[in-house]
Amino acid sequence: MASKRVKKTVRQINEKIRSGDVVVVTAEEMIDIVDREGAAGAAQQVDVVTTGTFAPMCSSGAFINFGHSAPGTKASKIWFNNVPAYGGIAAVDCYLGATEPCEDDPLNKVYPGEFNYGGGHVIQDLLAGRKVHMKATAYGTDCYPSREYEKTITLDKLPQATLCNPRNGYQNYNCAINLTKKTVYTYMGALKPKGGNANYCSAGQLSPLFNDPYYRTIGLGTRIFLGGGIGYVTWHGTQHRPDVKRAPNGTPLTPAGTLWVMGDMKQMHPDWLVGVSIQGYGCSLAVGLGVPIPILDEEMARFTAVSDADIFTQIVDYGNDYPKGRSSDLGQVSYAELKSGEIRVNGKSVPTVPLSSMVKARQIADTLKKWIRAGNFELGEPQFTLPSV
Repeated sequence: MASKRVKKTVRQINEKIRSGDVVVVTAEEMIDIVDREGAAGAAQQVDVVTTGTFAPMCSSGAFINFGHSAPGTKASKIWFNNVPAYGGIAAVDCYLGATEPCEDDPLNKVYPGEFNYGGGHVIQDLLAGRKVHMKATAYGTDCYPSREYEKTITLDKLPQATLCNPRNGYQNYNCAINLTKKTVYTYMGALKPKGGNANYCSAGQLSPLFNDPYYRTIGLGTRIFLGGGIGYVTWHGTQHRPDVKRAPNGTPLTPAGTLWVMGDMKQMHPDWLVGVSIQGYGCSLAVGLGVPIPILDEEMARFTAVSDADIFTQIVDYGNDYPKGRSSDLGQVSYAELKSGEIRVNGKSVPTVPLSSMVKARQIADTLKKWIRAGNFELGEPQFTLPSV
């Protein structure tokens, strides 16, 4: 007898969340379920699959409203702990970028180009409840006559702070290697000469967009785990490229889709938004991100059962190719191979180094699973999904 075709909606799944009947598993758990029950059986049993990733995501930052002074100030230049923020928005609104370095970082004075404090660290300090020194200068107007504004701020005293990350959750990224004779310093970390290491940055089978490769369930209004709190997908991220070469299972073989995400910083936690300093590159912010995937049908069950052995990325020589826009044929490698600790490039064994944390990715997926099971997190039905092929 043919099995009944599974067809669910987000609204139906949310009703099951409210009633306490929802079945939620992580993306790693889904692999075994589909292997055992098949896609049709898994789609009947499971309602939501949770994902997670935690890694440096440079295209991140926060819109901050720091409140009016008396008399008023129309701030044109702003600093938080001597990290410049962009003030060309309104009188007391600004955008603090995660990769903006501190202007008087002592490390930079000793080693030019090196920084150990930047915008990402300011964000983490605010989340941790630490006091941050703010300074603003202005050109003065009749309605905003003050030309300088200085105070100590804390997150709880700010009128508003919104995390706004224009490009997070990259759907696949390069495996970076360096075949030149000198060390190169990149956003993928330090790469030793002559293929001394290979760095990668993805949670693989737990990564959100690998589990919905054609973005069938993700778009404007998708509710997510963001920085330890609840956030939303608000647009496709910058550099979103769905039209790339893909494997038969739908996963891209090169960098592809991205997410634009936002959320209230006052709900977030410093464990999940962590300022980082990358040697020879600069500052960034490690972001905790998790997306729940509704199992609408058998196809979504198959997508969410993708394993590291079935996800591949390209190997890119950052010493010769990346700055010049070239692409040598160094082949592809699976995430199972990358996570094994070594790969082979040109016949040589090369140790692999992850920039993303699988431990924290699993914690995010588990946390999201608990929130949904407890009825504290309903799925956000997108108004429209991300651009796809």
